[in-house]
Amino acid sequence: MNGQRRRRWAVLPALLAMLTLPACSIVVVGQASPAQPPVTDVGGGELTVVGATDDAVDILARNALADLEDFWTEQLPEVFGQQWSPLEGGYFSVDPGNADPAVYPDGIGCGSDPSEVEDNAFYCLDPSAPHSDSISYDRTFLAELGEEFGRFIPALVMSHEFGHAVQARVGSPGASILAETQADCLAGTWTRWVADGQAEHSTLRTPELDELLRGYLLLRDPVGTDINAQEAHGSYFDRVSAFQEGFDSGAEACRDNFGVDRVLTQNEFSPGEQFTGGNASYPDLLDIVDRSLPEAFEPAFDQVFGAPFDAPAIEPFDGEAPGCATDPGQDLVYCADDRVVGFDETDLAPDAYELGDFALATAIALPYGLAVRDQLGLSTDDQDAVRSAVCLSGWYAFQVYDQQTSVGISPGDVDESVQFLLTFGDDPSVVPAVGLTGFQLVDLFRNGFVEGLPACDVGA
Repeated sequence: MNGQRRRRWAVLPALLAMLTLPACSIVVVGQASPAQPPVTDVGGGELTVVGATDDAVDILARNALADLEDFWTEQLPEVFGQQWSPLEGGYFSVDPGNADPAVYPDGIGCGSDPSEVEDNAFYCLDPSAPHSDSISYDRTFLAELGEEFGRFIPALVMSHEFGHAVQARVGSPGASILAETQADCLAGTWTRWVADGQAEHSTLRTPELDELLRGYLLLRDPVGTDINAQEAHGSYFDRVSAFQEGFDSGAEACRDNFGVDRVLTQNEFSPGEQFTGGNASYPDLLDIVDRSLPEAFEPAFDQVFGAPFDAPAIEPFDGEAPGCATDPGQDLVYCADDRVVGFDETDLAPDAYELGDFALATAIALPYGLAVRDQLGLSTDDQDAVRSAVCLSGWYAFQVYDQQTSVGISPGDVDESVQFLLTFGDDPSVVPAVGLTGFQLVDLFRNGFVEGLPACDVGA
């Protein structure tokens, strides 16, 4: 985050390279039971994955591929108006460090050497090569992802690559970053179908959605990547936002919302930002937040609500919340009588700032949103208030991104908002315990960023 205005980067069309991995309303979905529901595994005779073993990761991947075939056989005619055609080149599972050449006599997808899929997964289409229209994956890599981010991650990777197979049949949006985020969206639609219990071989429980979003952090492009790079996949927020859009709104949204006008937050560092990672110093950040929050909300009150905005003061406190707080252990507070937004400079600020400067800005924006609601005569102490405040923090982030304030966004800033919500969202001293998962909090933030004030339940 920086104190100067920056120009907004446009998405330019680019050639699509080989496809590789690399409103306030919310819905609680998924299997609630802590035990796994019964699953009928797909046998190798029912769906062939060349090189697959009996390891759990291959079973999960094969189950996902079978369910993906079922899902898109149903959805493609309904959404895209054409029949699904199975992948002609098939599927390939590889342990690149121990690949038997006899198992892959013509290579894997598009004739690639098995070593080329190391730490990756890819869909490829090259009619001049063997095994065109196929999906290949490094099962060792997927197993490692699953150990760190949950058992569903291999299925998520399969659904993303399957999204590229869908694009090969119905058309791609063009630029790499649009193709990749659209594939994330298509993966989200299938994941919702699984979470709703409609898949025969795959299951997903509600808590696992938070793990999926955390896993996307590893799958984002390096912060500072050019949005027009040949194999750009998107920032953390870009990818998570696309996935949640498909999850919430279905394949129609994936079909319709990935044109060149799509809002994307990935960007290159400006000169000098490489040395700071785009992060302002702590004192500079507090000044930036103190200026930018009222700059964002004052025009909204004037133009949307027809009233002047009485900006609350932003004050740090040291370890113990001010007396107006219902609990002295709260790290974020809004004191209505004094019109003060407070944040714990001892227990919260250092950990949030360590994620990145905009993580702390997002934290302070949460009680600031309660101050906004209070001035509008709305509740400040129930679930509706929390949901609205999270949404307003997303709206504030967009105002900074869209250069509506005197400060500028830096690459990775909005990613830091997602990280903050997933890291601190289950801490009642930061976000009141009103039954919202990290996935739901990020979705509310996304709604505010993408949909604007009408999504935030403030009468706009």
